[in-house]
Amino acid sequence: MIKSILIVGCGSFVGGALRYLISMLMKNECASSFPVGTLVVNILGCFLIGIIYGLFVRYSTTSHMLCLLLTTGFCGGFTTFSTFANESLQMLQAGNVGGFVGYVAASLVLGILLVLFGYYLVK
Repeated sequence: MIKSILIVGCGSFVGGALRYLISMLMKNECASSFPVGTLVVNILGCFLIGIIYGLFVRYSTTSHMLCLLLTTGFCGGFTTFSTFANESLQMLQAGNVGGFVGYVAASLVLGILLVLFGYYLVK
């Protein structure tokens, strides 16, 4: 268990640092009120986790620790949106359409509402 936590933590550190770097670079290049850096990171993270997930499915003999490092660790640290998108896809692939709709709707609607609530709570 401790080894898994450390593996995820190492991947998260690298992913989070890269997310920050890309966001800062994009902010400098695209000075606007639109969060271009966050969008780029989220979309890129989704693409990366799709490739990684696909490779682990295709070559099922790959190490569980490497999977933890790259998906939960690196991609999770890079953007949790990629994990959200991957879990949503897995529900669809499993035929759980109701769960998919509920998860996506609850994540987006509740997420935005709770950001709003938290903002007004401390304002």
